[in-house]
Amino acid sequence: MTTRREGPGSRYLYDSFDAAAARIEANERVSEERWVALEYRLNQIEGSLERVERRIWFGVYGVAAFLLAQGTQALLQTLVK
Repeated sequence: MTTRREGPGSRYLYDSFDAAAARIEANERVSEERWVALEYRLNQIEGSLERVERRIWFGVYGVAAFLLAQGTQALLQTLVK
């Protein structure tokens, strides 16, 4: 916007309103808020993916432990006989 001219009367009679600059500033503020919201949502998605990955690895280790226990049990049964 332009600077205000000194003098009597309303400032709206002398100051011009730069609509293009105001529109650009508003678009910049909206763009910044969208980036903030996008970063927030991406952080939430990353957290969810980490929890899913942790659950998958827990399942993989559970299956591996089960198979080892079954193999050990079968080996012990053959040794006892």
